[in-house]
Formats: sequence, C-alpha cells, structure tokens
Amino acid sequence: MNLNEEQIERYSRHILLSDVGLEGQEKIIKSSVLIIGAGGLGAPVAFYLAAAGVGTIGIIDGDVVDRTNLQRQILHFTPDIGKAKVISAKEKIEQLNPEIRVNAYQDLVSASNIRDYISEYDFIIDGTDNFPTKFLINDACVLEKKPFSHGGILRFSGQTMTYTPGNTCYRCVFNSPPLPNAVPSCSQAGVLGAIAGMLGTIQAAEALKYLTGVGDLLTNKLYYFDALKNDYRTINLNKSDNCAVCGTRPTITELQDIELPACDLH
Repeated sequence: MNLNEEQIERYSRHILLSDVGLEGQEKIIKSSVLIIGAGGLGAPVAFYLAAAGVGTIGIIDGDVVDRTNLQRQILHFTPDIGKAKVISAKEKIEQLNPEIRVNAYQDLVSASNIRDYISEYDFIIDGTDNFPTKFLINDACVLEKKPFSHGGILRFSGQTMTYTPGNTCYRCVFNSPPLPNAVPSCSQAGVLGAIAGMLGTIQAAEALKYLTGVGDLLTNKLYYFDALKNDYRTINLNKSDNCAVCGTRPTITELQDIELPACDLH
C-alpha cells in the first residue's frame, strides 16, 4: 500500500524512526488488535493503538460506564455515564482517528465464543480485571496460537507479560486462579488511576512492537512495577513442561468457563 499525504503527515513521527519507517507504518495500518475489556487498561491501549494507526481495533466489554470508572478509564467522560463502554470507546477512537475501523462488541467473552472473537485478529490485549477471564484468554490464545499481552493492576502496582506461540504462557507462571478471597479486586482494594495508564501504554507498545517486528518483546519475562516505591523490575520466566495448556502433555484441550465464588474481601 502507499500512504497518502495526510497519512504521512499524521504518522510522520513513526516514519522518522529508522526501525519503523514507511514499511513499519504500513504494517500497523494493515494490522488488527482485539482489546478485551474497555476499562482502566483497555482505555489507554485503545487510545494509543488508534493514534498509531492500527487499521482495525476490536473492543469487547459487556459493561456500562459508571461514575467510579472515570478516575482511570480515560476513554469515558462524565456524559457517558450509563452508556455501553464499547460504544463510548468507539466514539472517542473515531474522533481521534477517523481512518480506524472499530468493531464494538457489547458482550462478555466465554468458553463458547472467545475463539471466534480472537481468530480474526493479529494480536490480543488482556485488559480484564478478574482471574477466570485472564486464564480463559490465555488458554484460548495458546490453543489458537494467538499472541497476547497480559496486564494486571492493583493499588500502586502493575504487571505485564507478552505471550507468543512456543514461549511461556500465563498459566506456566500462575498455574490456576487463586482461591476466593486470596486476592482483592480493584473495586475492593483500590487502584491509583495513573497506574492503569502506565501499564496500558506498555501493553500498547508491546502490540506495536509485535506488529512491526521491532525490538524485544516481554516474552519469557514478567515486568513488574510498584510506583509507590519506584520499584521496577523484569523477572525472567521459564516455559513449564508441566503446563496444563502448553506443556508436553496438556490436559486442557478444550475451553471451559471457570466459575469462582464472588470475593467478599473488604
């Protein structure tokens, strides 16, 4: 494809990068990314991917905008309260970059539909806030051989890793969801709003690096930060031969929804 004058102007700061250039920008424009969750992580990811020119962005979320979301979910504004998050997100993305195709799915991913959703996209973003869905995303991406970025935030900290086929997956590291009440959610323990932006932009950068083939991804690594203490570290990971989904003798060959009792920590 050949970029027109407006595209060259819009993406000029990418094109100036020797590692990206016109060829890399064309790859971005031709690519597609699915964001699962239009909340604290999904919002900055969507903004930066749209600004970068990712040609097709899919967003899945079954929730509506709540006043408590506005402290960190930067795609949503006060007049959007009560509106479906995916519609709110679609409106902002299209204002930022009218060239982007936005597929808005007001739905929740499940074992019965996730493989259909992810099959159409080049890269997947986990922007969810609960462990059963995170494990479901991991297992589906492993089975479908789809790369994805995991992200999680709580209080003042965040963590992320990138999976590509053949490398360490989320289940290699964490094995199975924690027991009920073992880990609180953001709605129970709180989260500094800017933490979502810090981690979401890292996830967006991982997606863009994958799509352009530039740089080193967070594969076989877990990047963790505690912003309260200014502690940032990268932990090397090893692929597990005993992993239930990507090991030498996998026991997970079909997807199942994981149902856990609601956490009642206060």
